[in-house]
Amino acid sequence: MQSILGIETSCDETGVAVFQAGAGIVAERVYTQLDHAQYGGVVPELASRDHLRKLPGMIDEVLKAAQIAPTSLDGIAYTQGPGLAGALLVGASTAVSMAQALNIPSIGVHHMEGHLLSPLLENPDLAMPFIALLVSGGHTMLVEVSDWGVYRLLGETLDDAAGEAFDKTARLLALGFPGGPLVSALAEAGDPKRFHFPRPMLNRPGLDFSFSGLKTHTRTLIAQCDSDDYADIAAGFEAAVVDTLVQKCARALKATGHNRLVVAGGVSANRLLRATLDKRLSSQVYYPSLDLCTDNGAMIAWAGWHRRHMGTLDGTITVHPRWALDGLPPIDHRGAQAELSKHHS
Repeated sequence: MQSILGIETSCDETGVAVFQAGAGIVAERVYTQLDHAQYGGVVPELASRDHLRKLPGMIDEVLKAAQIAPTSLDGIAYTQGPGLAGALLVGASTAVSMAQALNIPSIGVHHMEGHLLSPLLENPDLAMPFIALLVSGGHTMLVEVSDWGVYRLLGETLDDAAGEAFDKTARLLALGFPGGPLVSALAEAGDPKRFHFPRPMLNRPGLDFSFSGLKTHTRTLIAQCDSDDYADIAAGFEAAVVDTLVQKCARALKATGHNRLVVAGGVSANRLLRATLDKRLSSQVYYPSLDLCTDNGAMIAWAGWHRRHMGTLDGTITVHPRWALDGLPPIDHRGAQAELSKHHS
């Protein structure tokens, strides 16, 4: 029964998991670094050191939980990019060195492909083509998924990602880090209609995003108000981000003629976003479970299993802090499905 170990270290979460053909994710651990909160954002050097400190023990824990010996693994997948260079190197060097010692392939995985494919772990009957909204702290993009590994970028953020805008707004509201859940929690007590917030780039054609102007508008508004107004500001800001994302998704679905939408990445856990998409779109909308929204090893193990034919034994350690999603080669999904069917039978 083929088993793939997945390692995720692109930013400030250390994720390790094992995917086993016929059984799915059989064990996983995620460690979220908390030291960055005092700095209001991720400090790359601290992130790299924390990955280095936590990763070996987490690998041992996951393999023991999965009841799999390292010598029984068939490959080790790791996040090769995009992400913080130092953090990526910790995961890459660990995965490649371990794979070489075991004489098994190491498989470099695109972080955003991991997010994109994660809803299919729990929705195996989800058919392609579909539109994917990938929305996180570092990325906001709309992608047309024609087939496994066949992606076309439809639109992306021209400046801040949606998750980044949440983090910066949380800092302006003195809420802490990471900002998304904190802003959303405060917004629940606020009136989203009290203050006017712009919907960036909705008055222009196309599917690109921009959130820096919304952040500037929020900063100006906060300077004119006091803390009693913060809940209303948080609610107005969150509603503006969600409305922008939903309307762009509707445009993408209409432009392509597709009727399925996948939403993944950290911001896909936002309750208002999910509720608004379900209410306003007539298309089928698929999300990963909440524990698969943030960065995790399960999505890397899952994507790595599909990309295992790209694995290498040469021991080369390479990372791509910037890496285009639409330049990846296709996935041999028929072969993967045949193997999964064999293990299920």
